[in-house]
Amino acid sequence: CVMPVSQKIGRRAVMAMMASAGITGRARASAVNETVAGKIVAVIGAGMAGLAAARALADLGADVTVYEARARLGGRVHTSHIWPDLPCDLGASWIHGPRGNPLTALAKKAGAQLIKTSYNSGISFLGADEASSPFDAWDWVGTAQEHAFDAPRDVSLMQAIKALPDYAALNTSEKSALRAVIHRDIEHEYGGDWGALSARWLDAGRAFSGGDVLFARGFGQVVDHAAKGLRIQTGARAAQINARAKGGVDVVFEGGHVLRADGVVVTVPLGVLQGGDLRFNPPLAPARQAAISALGMGLYNKVFLRFDRPLDLPEVDWLEQLNPGDLAFSNWLNLKQVLGAPAVLGFNAAQSAAEIESWGDGAVINAATSALRAMLGNSFPAPIAAQITRWQADPLAHGSYSFHKLGAAKDTRDNLAGRDWDGQIVFAGEAASADYPSTVHGAYLSGLEGAKALRL
Repeated sequence: CVMPVSQKIGRRAVMAMMASAGITGRARASAVNETVAGKIVAVIGAGMAGLAAARALADLGADVTVYEARARLGGRVHTSHIWPDLPCDLGASWIHGPRGNPLTALAKKAGAQLIKTSYNSGISFLGADEASSPFDAWDWVGTAQEHAFDAPRDVSLMQAIKALPDYAALNTSEKSALRAVIHRDIEHEYGGDWGALSARWLDAGRAFSGGDVLFARGFGQVVDHAAKGLRIQTGARAAQINARAKGGVDVVFEGGHVLRADGVVVTVPLGVLQGGDLRFNPPLAPARQAAISALGMGLYNKVFLRFDRPLDLPEVDWLEQLNPGDLAFSNWLNLKQVLGAPAVLGFNAAQSAAEIESWGDGAVINAATSALRAMLGNSFPAPIAAQITRWQADPLAHGSYSFHKLGAAKDTRDNLAGRDWDGQIVFAGEAASADYPSTVHGAYLSGLEGAKALRL
């Protein structure tokens, strides 16, 4: 039988329904920026936020160059072409909510083929037996949030759930099963451990509707389209940004090169800002520094396994292991069903992903294969090749995407976004998107807002 995977509806789908019902969201109006025409502007980072900002500034007549530390474009959008017949998105994969989403329009212009996936197309296993989840993670989260808002101060999602009378009534095995459900459905959604997620604000934001779609030939098609016609310098890692006494900024790159500019848009990942890898002189506004420290940088890793023959798999998008004894490799995307490829894609998140990052490739592949065989039988073949991500170890990311950490106020992302130094420096990116955090479309829209915020 075919069952919904844990009967789950992701946070973005829930928020999309709320937005369409008028329950959440706010209008944000920004005037067109007319101060940048003819001015020299540096955009730091060639992810979707940086490319969006650069395009908007160029259209306004600014002299724009994008500086990217990597040898490639896209940042945390990274399509690998190691397997020419099967492009693999090692970073972002999906457009979450294609209806009205600006990325959908970009994808159409890029000629990208989009394929819909659904959590309702899935099978859940307990060991090797088909089963249904004993808990609905979002019911527990919703109840925990209600109690958290009634409390005098915010608590972690873990604390909020463990404080519920219904949780106290569970036996030890039931608590383990609930913990596993929270990991698969919530920690995989946000990339943060339930002990670090803010119970009040973990799902703050809006969402577009229409489910989820991914790219038949990779998200990189959108990156390439967004970059067309822009002046971009790769291999240029900014180390420090200094405000000049008489206006303008100096961007100091590794190796000592100094760029004089009228303004700068900073779109590096939150993890880079938190690591102090990019320094600012004078210091940023206290509220912005506090916001950088308060948010969490989550982790969501992937392992693509490729096989030498077509796979005998159920005709569903998702495979899920409900076994509470092991949180690793519990969610799998069936690439045979989605793309017709002899491959599967496994996911790991939060603390489990951090632990697995320290393993060698062989250990990761063995553990992933064992997880598949636990569901599908020992006759499931060994892979012939694999591609594995380690985003926390990536020095130009230090993680996958941001999450709302315990201690961060509701307006923390607003405090990270926007201008500093009297408008000569602006911050943008998915972590700076209050409406659509942790998403590529949030990064893109934040980049557009950043272009409007510069005052030169």
